[in-house]
Amino acid sequence: MLCFGGDPNFCPECGSVLPLPGVQDMVCCPRCSIKIPVTEFAGQEIRSTIVFNPVEQSTVALDDAEDSELKGPVIERRCSRCNKEGMIYHTRQMRSADEGQTVFFTCTHCRYQEKEDS
Repeated sequence: MLCFGGDPNFCPECGSVLPLPGVQDMVCCPRCSIKIPVTEFAGQEIRSTIVFNPVEQSTVALDDAEDSELKGPVIERRCSRCNKEGMIYHTRQMRSADEGQTVFFTCTHCRYQEKEDS
């Protein structure tokens, strides 16, 4: 029984992403092993785009009066103190290994620090 349909990039049986058609005459789903004839993909054009963030937007290094430097990836997170967008983050394993990491956020504008246990 086919549960998923409509998009030929996905398996109609389990919904997994299908591999691109190759030289074989069948496309086999890597999850449920359903076989789909390559002729069902005839005339379709597949395009993909990869967009990279510019380096100057993805990391930042700021100097303050204490000569300490903020370095790290900048994410779109709003500071709870100054309400401006843009925070740097880093992670640490503060608790036992079977628990999540602690994520530390620092505002790029006011340098307010927040932490979040994940």
